[in-house]
Amino acid sequence: MQQTLLIYNTLTRKKEPFKPLHAPNVGMYVCGPTVYGDPHLGHARPAITFDVVFRYLRHLGYKVRYVRNITDVGHLEHDADEGDDKIAKKARLEQLEPMEVAQYYTNRYHKAMEALNVLPPSIEPHASGHIIEQQQLVKEILDNGFAYESNGSIYFDVNKYNERYGYGILSGRNLENVINASRELDGVGEKHNQADFALWKKAQPEHIMRWPSEWSDGFPGWHCECTAMGRKYLGAHFDIHGGGMDLIFPHHECEIAQAVASQGDQMVKYWMHNNMITINGQKMGKSLGNFITLEQFFTGDSPTLTQAFSPMTIRFFILSAHYRGTVDFSNDALKASEKGLERLLDGIADLGRITVGKESDAATHQLVTELRQKCYDAMNDDFQTPVVISLLFEACHQVNILLDHKATISSADFDELSQTMRLFAFDLLGLRPEKGNSSSAREEAFGQVVDMVLELRAKAKAAKDWATSDQIRDALSAAGFEVKDTKDGVTWKLNK
Repeated sequence: MQQTLLIYNTLTRKKEPFKPLHAPNVGMYVCGPTVYGDPHLGHARPAITFDVVFRYLRHLGYKVRYVRNITDVGHLEHDADEGDDKIAKKARLEQLEPMEVAQYYTNRYHKAMEALNVLPPSIEPHASGHIIEQQQLVKEILDNGFAYESNGSIYFDVNKYNERYGYGILSGRNLENVINASRELDGVGEKHNQADFALWKKAQPEHIMRWPSEWSDGFPGWHCECTAMGRKYLGAHFDIHGGGMDLIFPHHECEIAQAVASQGDQMVKYWMHNNMITINGQKMGKSLGNFITLEQFFTGDSPTLTQAFSPMTIRFFILSAHYRGTVDFSNDALKASEKGLERLLDGIADLGRITVGKESDAATHQLVTELRQKCYDAMNDDFQTPVVISLLFEACHQVNILLDHKATISSADFDELSQTMRLFAFDLLGLRPEKGNSSSAREEAFGQVVDMVLELRAKAKAAKDWATSDQIRDALSAAGFEVKDTKDGVTWKLNK
């Protein structure tokens, strides 16, 4: 039924058919958080994006090893090679051990991911637990002549690498542009060239995170961890490397250079990048101080927010845009997502109220028979989740028509409709009913009774007994049931 899965490859700048290196096995590595603060909306987007990729690849029958790292050492301020380690700085401020900081915020990240219904990865390695692998990577690059020692630190020689292989193939930046961007630092520091980046940094006396090496007591450069851990758990060549678009340069560009310099060829076949979440057109992030934590979204405890938003509203908000498009945060956009999610979950819950007949009318049969393939077509076109959501909304519209007895559906078509809506909404998009939604157990228990009462109201309306019709509606409202007369028929939900 499904056609070929197409994935946009940042490296080639085009959509390509997905052909795993070792099918049915798939290796996927995604850059995880640097754990020195609470997770925010910017962290949610790559987590949800690649959670959907993970879910869909497994649904297609692939055996996916999904590696998502925890950065707990080596990520210096401003993504640079100088300054404080982000976690060490936080530890000094709070008078804690660095690993206390890392563990605390790792736990907070996991809690937020669970709330967002993000599946845990197959392996979640920590940078600090793979110092030996990173030192081995540095040694290989040194032995191959693409790095040099300077005062106990090791730097990648971008110029020498560029002459042999070409630097900038992922980001499209040529070396001249990179050099010009940092010309004001010419002649300063330990580097031969300001485009060079640290593979190993000698620790200054005040630096509290350090490990012994043959070069100095120090710590690995930020870019080393993903190359070393990706190779350890997925091999020298694997299928997908993902992360936010802001990591294309310098992080992922440097990863490619390290891999090629150490083993002679590239490790990754498909590079995937989700776009950023912006607030007033500016990237949302901890370094810019304009972020809203996920806990603040869930509780509403932020001056930027007009109300609390549930984890599934956040997930729906992110999936309502294609992963390669920008998403601009606003309260209005989140409120629209809240209503959209409610509409979708109500539609799926209302499947249980449909009367199944002997056969389907033509329009219903056509929608049902085309729905699954259209959803697959959207997912196979580089994970077009907004299209899937719009198709599910069309299905919800048809559910309302069926509830109003303006259409009929056979048992086979009903099963197909129900299975397709649940497959794509719950299993693949990862949405789930929440407390207070009409799909909760309490409302289902009242469902048959409410439907019977609404049948009586419909008969009263047909007889133009408006007083009885209004009386039934008002009585249901007083009991907490919201009844709406729409163009597609009557709908109801239990307000809690």
